[in-house]
Amino acid sequence: MQKNIDEISSLPDFPESYWRESMDLNRFPKLNEDIHTDVVIIGGGITGVTTAYLLAESGCKVVLVDADRLFNGTTGHTTAKVTAQHGFIYHDLVRYLGLEKAKQYYQANMEAIQFIKEQVFDRDITCDFREEKAYLFTMNKANVIKIEQEIEAYRRLGIDGGSIENLPIDILSHGSVVMNGQAQFHPLAYLTELVAVMEKKGVQIYENTKAVDLVEGDSQQVVLENGKRITSDKVVIASHFPFYDSGFYFTRLKAERSYVLALRRPEKFSGGMYLSVDDPVRSIRSVQWEKDSLVLVGGENHQTGQGIDTLNHYEALRQFAGESLGAKEIVYRWSAQDLTSLDRVPYIGPLSSRKERIYVATGYRKWGMTQSIVAAKVLSDQIVGRDNPYAELYSPSRFHVNPGVKQFTLQGIDVAAHLIKGKFEIPTASLTNIGKDEAAVVILGGDRTGAYRDLEGKLYLVDTTCTHMGCEVEWNDGDRTWDCPCHGSRFSFTGNVIEGPAKKPLLKLGNDVGQHEGMLIPEAQQNQRSGNDEVEAPSN
Repeated sequence: MQKNIDEISSLPDFPESYWRESMDLNRFPKLNEDIHTDVVIIGGGITGVTTAYLLAESGCKVVLVDADRLFNGTTGHTTAKVTAQHGFIYHDLVRYLGLEKAKQYYQANMEAIQFIKEQVFDRDITCDFREEKAYLFTMNKANVIKIEQEIEAYRRLGIDGGSIENLPIDILSHGSVVMNGQAQFHPLAYLTELVAVMEKKGVQIYENTKAVDLVEGDSQQVVLENGKRITSDKVVIASHFPFYDSGFYFTRLKAERSYVLALRRPEKFSGGMYLSVDDPVRSIRSVQWEKDSLVLVGGENHQTGQGIDTLNHYEALRQFAGESLGAKEIVYRWSAQDLTSLDRVPYIGPLSSRKERIYVATGYRKWGMTQSIVAAKVLSDQIVGRDNPYAELYSPSRFHVNPGVKQFTLQGIDVAAHLIKGKFEIPTASLTNIGKDEAAVVILGGDRTGAYRDLEGKLYLVDTTCTHMGCEVEWNDGDRTWDCPCHGSRFSFTGNVIEGPAKKPLLKLGNDVGQHEGMLIPEAQQNQRSGNDEVEAPSN
């Protein structure tokens, strides 16, 4: 199917997730006092909520806190495929981890699908849950070998699916494989019902409650930004990137951005969920919207802070949607950040071998709708003392020599390269060339400075040195953020932390400088470097 790209509407001015925009979400208070509980969970995404839900079912006293609002991180910016088909993965799992562990990975995620299905039907949750087939395909003849390898892995693992000749949708494909028994849903409509159940069982939920430190001892004390403390026997860190990183997780996780468009098309979508094995990746699924339906088109993955002008990633998806799917109108656009472990299997379990009462769940590699359920079941079992068959597979203390060593080495080289590049790169832009809703890196008073001019013409100036390990951040035009190319920290244009591992904001450089257009900032303003503004939360 070939369409004229000029027929499709332009991109929306600002990113907004369909999932969040279509829901009227409840608000929860900020915690302003010291409290005690059995288990405290840091992070109000699907992992934290499901873990709290399961622990409450087991009779535990649970407190759940989020530094921002529930579902405002990756959970609210997903494509919401409930599937065990995680791209081109099973051939590699068999090769590197062995047949039994690869089979466990599949079984764990299939059980996660069944868990969500049971909650939907047992609790009569209206969340557009639909069972669908998941298709993996290639539009590039050079990648046919990947499809063939995955088909063989499916056969060896006994996966319900296999080779098919033609996709149900009219799109170019040189090879494809199907996985049966998968699903999709509206994640926030589903999770709000679980939250309601949790509240009835006594789970205390707090928003805008940022955890900044953890004091270990006979009991654990989670220290909040306002100085208050939550004392508990056990702690679950489900904050996407671990806010308390005593296991050097920043060296073991790679942060990537990806992009989504929600589009209207004149023809009815024939169903199914689709993912290419190509580079760049293309992801496709439909969603019910008002009395119509939308098609979600995603992809354009790149390491955080290292992509081309990020609006170009949206434009690439726009072109694909117009030419290959006949889409006419772009209704929403948004992006997400995901973390990948060294061997592509998430880290779920005790934070380290010596910290058995502090638990972590991270590194879902874009497949959080099922991996989060796996995490919640593994962690809740470990906390209440039950055995879990998948605990060893997901243990954060594991280390597989191949490909773990290779990936660890490559990430170290990549970080070093970007650290050096940022320090020696000389910006050529000037303040006078920055228009409204534009940003650039400039030199002011001899310092590398990030400058953003908002729609009213006000300038926001920040030191571009990431507060995590000193790399230089780059401007993300699609999301209006400063992103670190080394470990994936993200900051708002005002310098506030959006995503870890950074904990402190970028240093501010006297933002109200409209009268100094084209001039160096006076020394008094140069020295006005403040890190005391309220910090936004890492995504959860």
